Order: sequence, then C-alpha cells, then structure tokens
Amino acid sequence: MSDDLQKNVLNSPLAANFWQTKSLLEMNEAEWEALCDGCGKCCYRKYIQGRGKREKLYYTRVACNLLDVDTGKCCDYPNRFKLESDCTKLTKKNLPDFGWLPQTCAYRLLYEGKPLFDWHPLISKDPNSVKHADVLIKHGIHEKDVIDWFEFVIDEV
Repeated sequence: MSDDLQKNVLNSPLAANFWQTKSLLEMNEAEWEALCDGCGKCCYRKYIQGRGKREKLYYTRVACNLLDVDTGKCCDYPNRFKLESDCTKLTKKNLPDFGWLPQTCAYRLLYEGKPLFDWHPLISKDPNSVKHADVLIKHGIHEKDVIDWFEFVIDEV
C-alpha cells in the first residue's frame, strides 16, 4: 500500500471496528484496503521447498523492486500489477491461498479468526505504527540487486 492510499483509507469514513463485526467476505473495498497494515512483508520473495507434508515455506529479505524497504510501502501501488508481473492481488476469492502470508498479516489473522495486533494502524490510529512496533523486515534488499536468494533466507516473519 502506498503512503497516500494508507492516509486516505485511515481518514475515510469506515464503520468503527468494522473488522470485528464483518467477515472478510462482507467488507467493501475501502474496508478491505484498510486491513493492510503497510508492513510490506507480502512484497518480500518467498520460496517453497518440498511437497506435501515435507513442504516448507522460506521467507527472504529479497524485496520486490517497487517496495520501499525503509517504509514497507509500495512506490507505485496503483500500477504495481503492470510493473511487476508476479505481484499478487489479495482478494476475497483467493482467501484459501493465504497460507503464505506472514503470521502478523491482518488478512490472515482475520481469516483464521484471530484479533488484530494492537500496533495495527486501524487500532493505533497511527499510520507509522508498523515501523514504531518494529514489524518491518530489517535489511531488505531489492530483487534486482540479488544473485542468490538463498543468502537472504530469514526466519518466519
């Protein structure tokens, strides 16, 4: 999410605590977008090794080239799908595929019936709360600057 979009979402008229009263499927587009905390973790590259019960998901510090690694925000959110062919749009239809999202992701938390963290901007009312809560991935590096992703594997985010 871009800084401008996050500010617009936080300043738009959303029903109070809508995430506690509506299911993900019932949310409108503004509510859906407001769930994004802007951590940028979904914009870091991941890879899967193995299959079935032996499948393991690995997270990396390798970021999409559009991600501002210092803020966790997309540098061109409106055009991200045109500029990055493997950018994934999170929708209500692909909810069952959210297993790769980080444990802190609001979409994943709500899908699993869990509450949002206190640092989430919807609760804290602070668009920078993700950074203040130290949730951003440290030492991110852009994909264009990486030769071997395996050098940048990190623990689950």
